[in-house]
Amino acid sequence: MITPELLARINELARKKRTIGLSEEETVEQKKLYGIYLAAIRGQVEGLLESIEFVDEPKK
Repeated sequence: MITPELLARINELARKKRTIGLSEEETVEQKKLYGIYLAAIRGQVEGLLESIEFVDEPKK
């Protein structure tokens, strides 16, 4: 699940990476958080795609 805390930490690490760089532990944490985020997004997309219903147009 994507929480505000998860997004805040991802953004914090991204800013730190651009400015001063990350330690090894922070790099590992960032990869883990990206994995959680991407899994949540994939789940949302899969759920949306599964809920799509195709309807044929009536023949005239």
